[in-house]
Amino acid sequence: MKQDIAQNIIEETRMARDAFSTMVDAFSKDLWSYCTYITGSPWDGEDLYQETLLKAFGMLPERWSDLTDQKSYLFRMATNAWFDLCRKRKHEVGRLPEGDISGVPPMDTLELEEALLKVHESLTPKQAAAFLLVDVFRFSAEEAAAIVHTTRGGIYAALQRARQNLKENHSWEVKPLKTKDNETNETIDMYLEAFNTGNLDKLLSLFSSTAHNEAFLGFQEYSKAEMKKGSMRFGLPGHTAKRITLWGRNVIVVITDDGELHDIQVQEVENNQIVVHESYFFRKEFMFAAGKELGVAVQLKKPPVDWRS
Repeated sequence: MKQDIAQNIIEETRMARDAFSTMVDAFSKDLWSYCTYITGSPWDGEDLYQETLLKAFGMLPERWSDLTDQKSYLFRMATNAWFDLCRKRKHEVGRLPEGDISGVPPMDTLELEEALLKVHESLTPKQAAAFLLVDVFRFSAEEAAAIVHTTRGGIYAALQRARQNLKENHSWEVKPLKTKDNETNETIDMYLEAFNTGNLDKLLSLFSSTAHNEAFLGFQEYSKAEMKKGSMRFGLPGHTAKRITLWGRNVIVVITDDGELHDIQVQEVENNQIVVHESYFFRKEFMFAAGKELGVAVQLKKPPVDWRS
């Protein structure tokens, strides 16, 4: 009986998640860009994007009013998640005193493009959020104030300070988030060999019995046994995997015979066994950004994913 209830919850949650994903689609590109700009890194931005969607989906049952402004809701979740992370890293999020925007003209297109490259290092988190929301993603000052939890005058003051700081190249000290990295070791070499030769048994032998296997925003498996019954039950895809450096981080990319980007993977190894395997297979915005960075076309149709439309 308890198992039936749990399975029903899983199935109903999947349907709700699919409906939520459809809602997010209209804003996903802007939201991912916002997360990347405010964190200063595609890797950190991707982490923030995933955290945002998980929180935004999880908080829906707690809303008592209709969700009429879905874009603001998502950007608010992203902003709050970033502020929380900054506080955990002992960074001052900053306050936004009242101000008047009348004396500070908006940036022209060239200035804006240059500013986006240094938002993370030049502004406090609240200044960065205000600047990005108004000058880049075209929220009104009132909408931005609601997202950042300040007043409209606070947004005006933040814009004035942000535009000035960006033009003068002021620096705000930040520390990059710690990221996992593929170890250049024998285990990863054996993983690549097994993957590229289609040797599933050999590949699975490299995983610990309690390995965590996750395709971000797609699925999670919590043991080798679950992998055998789940994601690996049909074998390996028959593509080519190789180690590269992407945005300063060592990863494994999987390339199809047609030269298209199929997947990006990261593993953690302990005691010569893979204990964590992470995949960006389902992460459309991340995969397209990576493909652009690498100069490689992204595979658009790869069941169950179809990104052709």
